[in-house]
Amino acid sequence: MENDWKKIKTYTNAIQAEIVKQMLEENGIPAVALNKQDSSYLFGKIELYVSEGSTDVAERLIEEAERGL
Repeated sequence: MENDWKKIKTYTNAIQAEIVKQMLEENGIPAVALNKQDSSYLFGKIELYVSEGSTDVAERLIEEAERGL
């Protein structure tokens, strides 16, 4: 991953992380979900990254989606 990517959110649910990643990509924001969960026991985190230039827009979209707007 390039140096200009910034972590904007951390999830414990892989499906939720993927839904948010897809929502960002549908809105023209490239996103990467880095799965740091243990494959056997499914503990750990999934980190969501976007480029630094897209951070503000991505965070606003996620906030609106979580509020149900």
